[in-house]
Amino acid sequence: MALFRRKAKSDKPVDMKARSPKTGLKHTDIALLGQMLKGGADLSTPRHAVYYLYFPTEHAAAAGADEAQDAGYTAEVREPLPAYPDQWSLVCERQDAVLSVDNVREADDLFQGIADRLGGEFDGWEAAM
Repeated sequence: MALFRRKAKSDKPVDMKARSPKTGLKHTDIALLGQMLKGGADLSTPRHAVYYLYFPTEHAAAAGADEAQDAGYTAEVREPLPAYPDQWSLVCERQDAVLSVDNVREADDLFQGIADRLGGEFDGWEAAM
């Protein structure tokens, strides 16, 4: 797949949270998709995907859950862990995620937008092989 060809090496490190000018995907997303392809995954096959967000208040996490549900995801707000008392987790899932470039970019835009609007952090995603 041409999306994952490497360019010539450079001395400048890649910011993994930056977006590729070619695809609009974060470099972390490209790396994850590349690992899945190496493992033999067919990215056009629907699969379970999970997205992780963190918020400073329960209210913000609940508002994020509402937005995610409106977009077709199941969403669960989880209480903070003892080590992170001011960090409410929002875990969003979809059983039928197709990991095309467009779909990954759209999910990333959705969750990054939710986090930005509500003062939270989008920490990334994972998907079944």
